[in-house]
Order: sequence, then C-alpha cells, then structure tokens
Amino acid sequence: MLRTLIAICLFSLMVPDSAPAQGKGIRFWNLTTSTISNFQLSPAGRNEWGPNQTLNDKDKEVDHDERLRITGVEPGRYDVRVGYRDNKQCVVRDIEIRTDAVFSIADKDLKDCNK
Repeated sequence: MLRTLIAICLFSLMVPDSAPAQGKGIRFWNLTTSTISNFQLSPAGRNEWGPNQTLNDKDKEVDHDERLRITGVEPGRYDVRVGYRDNKQCVVRDIEIRTDAVFSIADKDLKDCNK
C-alpha cells in the first residue's frame, strides 16, 4: 500500500500539468470621475486605433473605479483614446502596458480633449 502511494505521488510529479497557469492578463483601471464608453489603443505615436475595448465589459462601459480586461494587445507603449457618453474624447499619450499588470488613467492624465 505504501509503495502504491509513493508511486502515485512520484508519477503525479513527473506528469506535466495539462493546463498551464495563466496570469490575470492586461487590465485597465478607470480612475477618471466618469463612465467610459469608448477605449481604444494605438501603438505610441502612430494613430492606428484598435477596437473599442469597452466591448469586453458585460455592460459595454467602464464605470469609475472599475477594471476592464484588455485583449489583443501586446505589452509596450501606447496612446489611448478615451470616449465618454457626452461625446467628449481625450487622448492620453505614451502609456506603458505590461504583461499581467494593471494600468490606470485618471482625470489629471486627460490632456488632449475635444467635444
């Protein structure tokens, strides 16, 4: 019985895990005072805007203090276009995005806005 238990333990250590551990992914934390209805990324300085990331959220918006999973983006430096319900749009330049990390934008970061 003891030999069987030891053999099972050794075997379980040798067999690779079929589901490798996954990180939490890239997430955006909305620290602005308003609900965001459009959130797009472009490689820094290129004005090549990707899809609206708010569509990844269950209600398609990102409330104040809510986090949003970002998909289809590799770590690097990006410009961010943020849109609000009232059609106000702002661009935040040169944000660093890291693997399995949270990045945030606050009202003080919103510099390049129009309505």
